[in-house]
Amino acid sequence: MAEFTWFKSSYSTNEDAACVEIAWHKSSYSSNEGPAECVEVAEITAAVLVRDSKDKGGPHLTFSPDGWQAFVAFAATAEV
Repeated sequence: MAEFTWFKSSYSTNEDAACVEIAWHKSSYSSNEGPAECVEVAEITAAVLVRDSKDKGGPHLTFSPDGWQAFVAFAATAEV
């Protein structure tokens, strides 16, 4: 089972009840030992977000749901 990390919107305050949170989960291929090259994924209504787990505040990729499915299908068949 994936472990979720909740990320609260930077536009929210502690008094604001109408805040947005996103659940990130780490790739099942990630390791907690040694140098890890990991990605985290969050699914929201209209998009799939992908970020580097070592740089959570850094840039991220945004895919449409169809784009994400195409990317995963390609990655599953690509030769390294």
